[in-house]
Amino acid sequence: MDLPTLFSATGPLARAFDGYRVRVEQIEMSQAVQAAIRDARTVVLEAGTGVGKTAAYLVPALLEGGKVIVSTGTKALQDQLYHRDLPAIRDALAVPVKVALLKGRSNYLCWHHLERTNQDATLLGSRQEVRDLSEINRFAPLSATGDKAECPTVPEHAAIWARVTSTRENCLGSDCPRYADCFVVRARREAQDADVVVVNHHLFFADLMLREEGVPELLPQAQTVIFDEAHQLPDTATLFFGETVSTAQLLDFLRDTLATGQSQARDGANWNDVLAPMDRATRDLRLCFGMQAQRLSSAQLGADHPLLPALTTLREALAHVREVLDSQAERSADLQQLHRRAHDLLQRLIAWGAPERAHEPELCWVDVGTHGVQLHRTPISVADVFRRQRLGADVADDESALHNEHAPTDDEDEGDLQALFEGAPDADAPPSNRPRQAWVFTSATLAVKQDFRHFTDALGLEDAECQSWSSPYDYPQQAMLYVPQGLPLPSHPRHTEAVVDAALPLIRANRGRAFVLCTSLRAVDTATARLKQLFEAAGDPFPVLRQGDAPRPTLLDDFRRAGNAVLVGSHSFWEGIDVKGDALTLVVIDKLPFAPPDDPVLAKRLELLAQAGGNPFMSHQVPQAIIALKQGAGRLIRSETDRGVLMICDTRLIDKPYGRRIWQSLPPMRRSRVQDEAVAFLASL
Repeated sequence: MDLPTLFSATGPLARAFDGYRVRVEQIEMSQAVQAAIRDARTVVLEAGTGVGKTAAYLVPALLEGGKVIVSTGTKALQDQLYHRDLPAIRDALAVPVKVALLKGRSNYLCWHHLERTNQDATLLGSRQEVRDLSEINRFAPLSATGDKAECPTVPEHAAIWARVTSTRENCLGSDCPRYADCFVVRARREAQDADVVVVNHHLFFADLMLREEGVPELLPQAQTVIFDEAHQLPDTATLFFGETVSTAQLLDFLRDTLATGQSQARDGANWNDVLAPMDRATRDLRLCFGMQAQRLSSAQLGADHPLLPALTTLREALAHVREVLDSQAERSADLQQLHRRAHDLLQRLIAWGAPERAHEPELCWVDVGTHGVQLHRTPISVADVFRRQRLGADVADDESALHNEHAPTDDEDEGDLQALFEGAPDADAPPSNRPRQAWVFTSATLAVKQDFRHFTDALGLEDAECQSWSSPYDYPQQAMLYVPQGLPLPSHPRHTEAVVDAALPLIRANRGRAFVLCTSLRAVDTATARLKQLFEAAGDPFPVLRQGDAPRPTLLDDFRRAGNAVLVGSHSFWEGIDVKGDALTLVVIDKLPFAPPDDPVLAKRLELLAQAGGNPFMSHQVPQAIIALKQGAGRLIRSETDRGVLMICDTRLIDKPYGRRIWQSLPPMRRSRVQDEAVAFLASL
């Protein structure tokens, strides 16, 4: 049965799904994916909201056979694919494919660390941790997967999970006494046996860069690799092709060393005395900066910044801890692993601030925030590295592929992407002997007015064939883009208050049911306070929900349940949110989402673009803002029957020459600058 028949009004998909609609765009996208799989090509496919891109890539992937990896942007989308979309389409097509879900190891309960935590329960930090540990002990023997998402009585972000799950640094691998029962190993074996494996981008890139010691390849041999929400890939790749050491990692190491030393080598050292200097030095890193969150390149720090001598003190303290662990390492596998962790952390601390490697531009920078201090060594461009990995080029002699965030120690085995696929030939084999692979990159937001270069250049996808399909929704009838007049520029100190004041008549006409999307957490706080003040003064009945007051799923449930709420959020609410129908009919965006100009990585990229004779603002900053804005705007219209107003409170959209390029990239909504027209449109809903 061909694809047009499968997607027809009388086909199996129509019979399986209520409210099914035939979409020409979906059929064409599915045919493009099928052709890419058959010819082992790389394609970049943008599909507007409502095209149905999930079915468009899953149907041909399931029908063409072979191993398939589907990588998504978030664990929530990963769960949706595995638990809902894939089974439904598989059943509709009646194809006997085996599907597996694979997450990062920190999502799975570790028997060894659970037993250690039970033995050292006196070290738990709070009564809540004690209660959570009791719940996990009840959950563990009943679970088939060990996935912490399946333990409903303990929140996924509860502190106890860090103690009873493993990381790459503290996993004992095949030396673990509970290796045979390991949930992670079990999940990986299932992935090896499956026809379709669902992962997320972070796991994909972690596995791309490293095969861990004593553990089978995490990803199976694959003929097809599909990235959904592919617009997130450049940032994710930058994270994993770089290297990071943080105060959180160092404090975790200290905690584990104290617990293990006291339980397995109490007579080997006075562990409190051994670790105290490193503990002080780690905490002193935060004292090198004021209370304000900030990002600074190593060049911006200056030669006299207190961070530099503090790092020297920390390196010396960590080197001493490593020596003590070396003297005790033979006593247990845990102590051996801690010695390896100490060595790895020390190497990353030594590398930070060292001269740039000459072969590729990179940047050392520091991120200071609520999670402590993070020291990053980041490639400015990941295109060359990703191109080599994707095309199977020999990276053994390329230092940039070896110095990554998860740089292995001498006894670890690192391979490129080819080595991740079981049975794949060497990367330097002749091209004719390499496995034929199709690479599919798809998202609703990849292009700028049909121009994909911003995305393809970032990932080295010059060989990709690019196509785009507009949304099938009737935007001129369903939606209005409203840009109010008379607002101050976003740089004005009272811009956020002005945004709320301008949105108030629309919120009242809409009876709440609104998202207010901000480009910073500070603006979220300001907008929330202003809305509450105005609603209270006027006696308006609209609840105000603020990002951070509860987990995102809880906030969304509360928003839907209230029926008249206003939800104020920042970046995590700009994408991956699906609120259909009358529950959401107004989306307010405070300003164009340009990346912060003081971001050191961005500043370095712009500097290099300028040196090459380009226009950094138009070639990089504007396309980035367009893609982010398209994501935010995409929250409004989620079905053929949705209606609403998108309010963008940034007059640069109209007044600046680049504004036209931005709004032309948005869906073709009717446009207005007249408040009464927007209010009347909402009142008619």
